[in-house]
Amino acid sequence: MSIFDLQLETERLILRPPRAEDFDDFLRFCSDPEVMQHLGGVQAPSQAWRSFSCLVGSWHLYGFSMFSVIEKSSGEWVGRMGPWQPLDWPGTQVGWSIRRESWGKGYAPEAAVASMDWAFDTLGWEEIIHTIDAANENSKVVARKLGSSLLRMGELPPPHAGKPIEIWGQSRQQWQQRRATQR
Repeated sequence: MSIFDLQLETERLILRPPRAEDFDDFLRFCSDPEVMQHLGGVQAPSQAWRSFSCLVGSWHLYGFSMFSVIEKSSGEWVGRMGPWQPLDWPGTQVGWSIRRESWGKGYAPEAAVASMDWAFDTLGWEEIIHTIDAANENSKVVARKLGSSLLRMGELPPPHAGKPIEIWGQSRQQWQQRRATQR
């Protein structure tokens, strides 16, 4: 089985590795100033292509990366979500970014739960973090819904170096305890 056969499902979403046909939606996502406000800013098409290719390449090289999030009812690409750990990153992250048209539907926490289950169960991670811009209140709401809390302040590697970032997260044990009470 190829890594590109991998698919996680939630009630309303499909999470799968990105495919070439996702790029146009990813490009629109990267060109939206409101979406990219806390993600390093709008990306030119060439930058978005490199970012997209980086996600796909990470799947090939390391067996994990952010998933494309697909809305089951429409088949539309609604965002990127999942495990992420670039070189010099401050920890093993599950991150989320949803296109603006899909904000407020609860997709980020729904997909994050599936991603975190997969990262803990399949990748064997002991801790999951979420790097959040201090001004990004919406992402803090999602982190709290997941049971994560502010762990520490940190910094991302270049090209984002020099800007403090909040590092939210939780341990495998905390996640398992929380999930056991939800079932």
